[in-house]
Amino acid sequence: CGIVFATFSLNALAATLCVNPSSSHGCYAKIQSAVNAAHAHDVIKVAEGTYHEGVVIGIPLSLIGSGNESVIDATGAPNGILVDGYNHPGLNDVTISGFTVKHALYEGILVVSATDVVVMNNQILNNDKIGPVFTGLPTGCSGQPAYETDETGDCGGALHLIGTANSIVSGNLMTGNADGLLISDETAESHDNLVIHNLFLNNPLECGIVLGSHPPVGSSGPGFARHFGVNHNTVSENVSSGNGVKVGGAGVGLFSDGNGPGSVSDNVIVRNKLTGNGLGGVTLHSHVGPAVGLKADAMNRNMILENYIAGNLADTFDTATPGRVGININSGDGGSPVVGTVISQNVIRDEDIDIAVNTPADVDIHLNDLLGGKIGVGDVCALDKSSACTGTIDATENFWGCAHGPGGYGCTTVSGTDIRYRPWLSWSSVASAE
Repeated sequence: CGIVFATFSLNALAATLCVNPSSSHGCYAKIQSAVNAAHAHDVIKVAEGTYHEGVVIGIPLSLIGSGNESVIDATGAPNGILVDGYNHPGLNDVTISGFTVKHALYEGILVVSATDVVVMNNQILNNDKIGPVFTGLPTGCSGQPAYETDETGDCGGALHLIGTANSIVSGNLMTGNADGLLISDETAESHDNLVIHNLFLNNPLECGIVLGSHPPVGSSGPGFARHFGVNHNTVSENVSSGNGVKVGGAGVGLFSDGNGPGSVSDNVIVRNKLTGNGLGGVTLHSHVGPAVGLKADAMNRNMILENYIAGNLADTFDTATPGRVGININSGDGGSPVVGTVISQNVIRDEDIDIAVNTPADVDIHLNDLLGGKIGVGDVCALDKSSACTGTIDATENFWGCAHGPGGYGCTTVSGTDIRYRPWLSWSSVASAE
């Protein structure tokens, strides 16, 4: 005879806990009380109502609200929800869905050092109540944890992922915050995250979506340590509109902060609608590098594909553009080569310069509809007076707004040298995404 071993899935043992404001039917009155009572992989269902608290999660669980009628009002609290893998190493498998999160001092939802997190179908509204704080210092805002480095300019926003991997942000509305979504790398590399089908609307002080490389926690200047990196992320099918209009923020920004060598590489920005933002629709900035005697940033092999971009404002300072700009790939004064950038199948209109470039490397620009009516592709190095100018721009096989190519009647033009634009397309290569 044989021996039979019984095996059980850990998830099969998971319990379902409930929360409602009156604590009726055996439920908890506070979300945090349910979280404290939960075990790994439990499900917490939160009924309609307003919960005046900030919630901290340190174990794998699912926190499920009632279709945004479950409101976390975090007035006076640092965050509405903190997924804290920094103090709970190895944290994974957390789901947050179906909430309205508002009025936190800093971020509405903050995820730190965690993997396999799902943030979906939430409204994250009017957070960062302590800001704005524009100090210009390479330190975080007063009262934030030490792992939030370089958070001046704003002190949080709707959603911040720090050192987060293999996670999904989907179906959320983020409006009225300082910024929409920030993915950064203070505690570990942030990689292989998917940001899809979200609305980032009217977050006035910073970008709608930021992939930003910041100094590691514990690092100090002037010789900041090499950053962990924000790499291999996908930003797809989102709407980012009306962000950064008070101070200057992009629809999607890929940034290294200038405090040590950063890394923002191998990211894909695809099929988004990016309109009316305070910088470009897609803006890539590097500010340090060999031109100023510092190590180069690694901002390589990013792909900007199939986006609709219109009506965004000008860039300024060392990444300046000649007016409103659709896409800006810019090494600023630092001269870090931005290598392997591919810009393809975008529709760009209602801009003074559709695609601006200043980097000592090759940029590939193909199969785009350049419909701004002014400058289609421009080398803007002379404008921002950088000492390290652009390498080459391969802008062949684009549609310049008319069959006759750059400079033709009704067409956009080319501005600068080292720009290849022949052959061009005599018809639109991509469908308008209006």
